Amino acid sequence: MVKIADVVIIFAVYAILNGVVFSLYAYDKRKAQKNEWRTPENQLLFFALIGPFGAYTAMKVFRHKTLKTKFLLVPVFLILHLAIILFLISSQV
Repeated sequence: MVKIADVVIIFAVYAILNGVVFSLYAYDKRKAQKNEWRTPENQLLFFALIGPFGAYTAMKVFRHKTLKTKFLLVPVFLILHLAIILFLISSQV
């Protein structure tokens, strides 16, 4: 059985990770506005895979990468994470 303290720690780490991804997308948007060096798209997508809530939120808030076809993967990553989370929750009941 999983302890409540472990769940809280895992949730906190996951939330921080998504916050970092959100910040990365915000940073890239700022660099785009200044015509400066940018984060490669493949790196942004990798970080979206591990922190899709932060990536998706940043895409909507900053209107960043919303027209790029390959960034349609971000909502797919988000749904995948939701499915995994729901599976983990349901398997603990």
